[in-house]
Formats: sequence, C-alpha cells, structure tokens
Amino acid sequence: MPPPGVCLNIMRDRQRQEGQGSLNNPEKFCGQDFEQLRTYCLIKRVRFVDETFPPSRDSIGFGLLQPDEMARVVWKRPRNLHSDPQLYVNDVSRFDLCQGQVGNCWFLASLGALTFQQHIRKQVLPCDQGFQKDYAGIFHFRFWRFGKWVDVVIDDKLPTLDDNLIFVRPKTQNEFWPALLEKAYAKVCGSYADMSSGSVSEALMDFTGGVHVRFNLKEAQPDLWETIERAAKVNSLMGCGTPPVKTSGKNNVLPSGLVEGHAYTVTGVAEVLSNGVPEKLLRLWNPWGREEWIGDWSDESPKWQTVGAKEKKELLHNSDDGEFWMSIEDFKRHFTEVDICNLSPEFLDSGNKCVWDSSVHEGRWVQGATAGGCLNYSDTFWMNPQYRVTLTDILAQENGHTSGSCNILVSLMQKPQERFRHLSPNASIGYVIFQVPPSYKEQRGKFPAAFFNSQSPIAKTKAFINSREVTECFQLKPGDYLIVPSTYKPDETANFILSIFSKTKNYTKDSSTNVLESNIPNLEMPKPIYNYEDNPHKKVFLQYSDQYEEVDAEHLQALLNENILKGKLRSGGFSLDACKSIIAIMDLSTTGKLNAVEFVRLWKKVLAYQEMFYQKDVSHTGHLSLPELQNAIESIGIKVNDELLNLMALRYGDSSGRLTLESYMCLMLRLECMAKIFQNLSDGKGMYLRPSEWLFLTMYS
Repeated sequence: MPPPGVCLNIMRDRQRQEGQGSLNNPEKFCGQDFEQLRTYCLIKRVRFVDETFPPSRDSIGFGLLQPDEMARVVWKRPRNLHSDPQLYVNDVSRFDLCQGQVGNCWFLASLGALTFQQHIRKQVLPCDQGFQKDYAGIFHFRFWRFGKWVDVVIDDKLPTLDDNLIFVRPKTQNEFWPALLEKAYAKVCGSYADMSSGSVSEALMDFTGGVHVRFNLKEAQPDLWETIERAAKVNSLMGCGTPPVKTSGKNNVLPSGLVEGHAYTVTGVAEVLSNGVPEKLLRLWNPWGREEWIGDWSDESPKWQTVGAKEKKELLHNSDDGEFWMSIEDFKRHFTEVDICNLSPEFLDSGNKCVWDSSVHEGRWVQGATAGGCLNYSDTFWMNPQYRVTLTDILAQENGHTSGSCNILVSLMQKPQERFRHLSPNASIGYVIFQVPPSYKEQRGKFPAAFFNSQSPIAKTKAFINSREVTECFQLKPGDYLIVPSTYKPDETANFILSIFSKTKNYTKDSSTNVLESNIPNLEMPKPIYNYEDNPHKKVFLQYSDQYEEVDAEHLQALLNENILKGKLRSGGFSLDACKSIIAIMDLSTTGKLNAVEFVRLWKKVLAYQEMFYQKDVSHTGHLSLPELQNAIESIGIKVNDELLNLMALRYGDSSGRLTLESYMCLMLRLECMAKIFQNLSDGKGMYLRPSEWLFLTMYS
C-alpha cells in the first residue's frame, strides 16, 4: 500500500527541491526505471512487456476502431515487421512520418517542429537505445508534464492491422522512432484514443518545458512577421491551425488545398523579392504527408517565376510531401492562430537582448476554500490564491534603460486530476493583475475583499478560456503587483501552475502565509465568556464517569452529544471514533480514559471552542465556511496557508467544505495537539523521531 497522499506530496516537494523532475533527473513515470528494467531483461534473456501500458485494447482506447477491427489487432515488435528495424534512418526528419487513424495531427505537427531542433530532440529521444546493442524490447522517452520532466518507459509492441501500423506510419518502412515516441506519449495521455483532438501548444510545451505564446491571427498584430522571424532565428518550435470543422465532423480538404480543423507545422520563414517587391513567406507542413496549399507561392504557383534563380533553388522543392510556402497575408486569412514555443521568451525581444528572470508556483483551487471565481463574483474573488510580485529595475539600469518599464509574461496552466486525458476537461481559467498601492505595502498574508472592491486591475487575460494554458504579455513598470489566478466560476476544483517571466528581477511569493515554517507561537487559547468554576465541570464529569471516576469514549460521546449539541444530531453528532481521538489527544496517562483533571482540561477547551464557533459563524448558518474557519484558527495564534486550509476542508468539512460544530472542535483539538508536539519535540526548525516514537505519536494521538 502506498503512503497517504499528504505524505506523497511532502515527498514530491522534497524530491523537487533535490532536483528530481528536472531534465537531468527526470521523474520515473509509473515508477519504472529504464536502466534497471533493461538490465533485468538482458540478464534473463527476455523481451520487456510493459504491464502499466499493456498490448491490449485498453491501451488503444474507445472509439478509434470498429469492433471487428479491434478483434483483428495484433501487437507486433518492429523485428516482426521488418528484418532490419532501425530507430533512425539517416537522422530524424519531418518527412519520416505521416498521420494514422487517430486524430492527433496536433501531436504530429509538434513532432514535425521537434525534428528541426536537435538540442531539444535529444532531450525527448535519448540516444542510449536501439535495435542493435543491448536490445531488450524496451525504450524510453522524456516529456515535460505539468512542471516536471518524466522518463516514460514502453515496450516496443505496436498495434497493427494486416501487418500495417494502425497509428503514425513511417515513410521509411524500417524506421520506428515516430511510432515508438507516439506510443510513449499515448501512455502519458492514458491511451491512443486520449490523443484524439488537441492543441499544438500542448505537445510543443511537453517537448520543451519552455515558454508558449499563442497569437490570434484574426486580431490586429502589427509585428507578427517580425515576431515569427525572431522566433525562427532562436530555434523556436512553431505550429498553427486552420478554422475548426463546422458541420460534418471530418477534416475536409478545402478548395484551397488546406484541411479544415487541422494542425500544421511552421517549418521555415523567408523574405524574397518578387519583381523587386519584398514578399514575406512562411513554409508549412501537413502531418498527413500530403494535401498542400494550391494558392500563391504553392509548389506550382507562377509566383516562383518572379524571384531570382538562386532563391527559387534554395526554397522551392516541388514534391507531394505535405510541405508548401504561402505569403504571410494568406497565412493570416486562412489560419486562426500560430503557437510559438521556446526555452525562453527571447523571441519576444525586439530590442537589446537580456536574460529573462523566472519564477514558477504551484497552487490549487478548492471548492468552498480557494475557488472564488472571477471578478464578477465580488463576494468570493478574494478567496482565490494570490501571488505578490515585486519587479525591480536593476537590469534596466544595468543595460542603460531608464524608462522605468519592463516586459513581463504570465502563464497559467491547469493540471489534470486524472491520468486519462479525456477524463480531465479543462475549466475556463484566467488571471487578473493589480498594482499594490502605498496603503497596502505593509499587507501580510492574503489581501482582503476590501482591497479588490476598491482597486481596479491594471492588466488581465483577454478572456477566460477552457484551455490547458493561457499566456499573456504585459508592459509593467517596476513596483509591487498582485496576480490572482482563478477559474471563471466559483467552486471549481483544479490544480494549476503559475509561471512568471520578466526582463527584470522578480520576487514572487504566495500571499497565503506559510505555516510551520518558523517557530510555532505559544497558542493563545480563547477563554469562554462564562466564568465556570471547577465544581460545575466536575458535576458534568461525575454524571457520566464510571465507578473509578473515569470517562471512556462511549461515555464521552453521550456527554458531548447531550451537553454540547443538546441532542440535535443533524450531522450525526460526535461519533465514537471522534471521541476516541479526543481522548487520545487529552489522555496524559495513556489509559484510554480521562480522569477528572484531564476531563476538566478538555471541558474548558470544548466550551471555549463552542463560544468561538458561534462568534466566527457570522453567517449564522450553524456551519463555518473556510474563510470563517481561517479566522477562528488565526485567533488562537496559528497562521495557516491555503494548502493546509484545503486539507482541513477535505478532512473535516462536508461536500461544500463547511464544518459543523463537532467537526470544528475535533479539528481544533488536533491542530493544537500537533502544534504542541512540534513545539516540544523539535529544535524549532525540524524534528527527528525514531521509528518507535513516530508510531507511538501517530497511532495514539
């Protein structure tokens, strides 16, 4: 049995701090170690079969093949398909592949872009494998997935029908890198069917872990050509798409030769003189390996007769390979967007080059806690995660720029909850940027609702869209800013990654206060309004205690339900298990029961927490919302961040994250207990426990 999710998250955070998930130390997808598995297979003289992505119909997925076709699928290794299989034949080229039966032109268009950049390609396709030396039927590929690099292991069994590959097909019959890489990507998506339909930007980012910017070609973009030209010069990966299919659901070939609802690769840019007039051209490639543009500057276009012989020879290669040239004007008319991805945002620099500073933050929107929705929902917007950014002008001064402004790029990406891509629909996401005025310079922790009700945003995403990622570029002056990412509607739970790139140094931190990062303060326990003396406490105790003047869990359950909840058990009241936990927390003698002294100590706390519950329940609903809970916790001297608050909601709240009185009391008793354990057993920074000590604490607390 794996450790609990909270433990796994702590382990992942520590591993990330130690460099795991980086390109040089990628995370092992599904826990599979390529070197260990290959060595084992070589020693045992067996061919690897991947149990985590088996050669079965589940790995193909639903809807791609007809039932009769699925029944005839045979999974074959390349050595069963060709006598001399090779990973590469004469290096890697976009012309090595053409699309198969899955609608993943977005992936293959990105793959075509990858073939141009050898330094990036080697990241994705490790060179330590092949069909000759140390062949064991096992291969591995690397992808950047939502903030970390993963090493994906597969076997080389490929699905075939009548001895033909079903999905991506190599132009050279014995070249198998496209089919194997596609299989590895299908594994991280969940199945081949999960690769159907998508955006070029997804795979571009997964190949690079870089910066992605999308340009809408239907909006005025005066420097579009210059941006694309710069992107080409700095070895960016680029893709584009035609308008979506309107009626038939099929990718029809239009009279222009273009395919509707289809992804293409941008493979080149050039500026030529046509009858002495400059013409800006783009070269595009269709992943089908056929069907080309037939307008101006296509393979057969008379426009090529108007340029010099040298330029024509260098640029024009007349063959039916899916690649063609077209003018930038036609490009803007016939395509909807262009995606550019690079390891840094340097392609956005129109002036002097500089080093872009970056910061990356992971967060989560949780229903009832940190999912406040967009600015339209003024009552809850402040609940969203908040990131305070300070932009300096150090680099501007060093470079001789004294204008006091700087470029900043902000990217918001949502992370899937499920491994299977089709089970993780995207929420509509976006973000808003506020400038922090002088009156809020000393603000610590989350900015309150009053801030957002009195301040107007200075920048924001153009729209909230149900995309995996939204990215915008802004021109901001040095200063303090607050970035608030959100879903469009409140109460939509999702994980996200916020990446901030700036031309000047940026200092970014989560405005939600870190918890337990420094010495825990001495807890300021609330005191009940009523001045109970010990005798009334003892009177309650004696009413429920046994002959030895002790209270066990069953007696405590009856006591609390009758005296605190007054028999109103709408939510079930204090459960027996909850009362056992309470006793374990308050039981100083570890007998499983509370004596008179221990009970009086508990009773005073219970009455104090009851009083606090009703004070903080400002909405008078009989429940504490997450903001109300946060106020209650902070009133005893503990600061909690959004992440811990979310966990409290999951553990103690109802489906909406609200806490009943009994749940609140159990939470507060445990929180106080765990804080005091840390105070007493730690050096103020960390804590060391022997195995037996750890088990004693966790099994009885």
